[in-house]
Amino acid sequence: MEAKLGMIVRSVAGHDKGRFLVITAADDDFAFIADGKERRLEAPKKKRLKHLRFTNTVIDTDGLTNKGLRRILSEYTAKAAPEALHLNQ
Repeated sequence: MEAKLGMIVRSVAGHDKGRFLVITAADDDFAFIADGKERRLEAPKKKRLKHLRFTNTVIDTDGLTNKGLRRILSEYTAKAAPEALHLNQ
């Protein structure tokens, strides 16, 4: 799957392992990701694509604020929590 702007991804390595984030930019082997709290939209983290698992969800990032991003990811995490527990076993 190809990294797209606004795609929600799950980190599988690093200190943010298991958390959902959104892609703010992408190039060949890297994506810039943010969660609106530890990694704000103004200062996204550069992370290798192999350390991310893609979801089928893409959000609109035009005019998105850190607060709005936190709300979206919180709702997505709550919805995906039962599935995530099943996948980790």
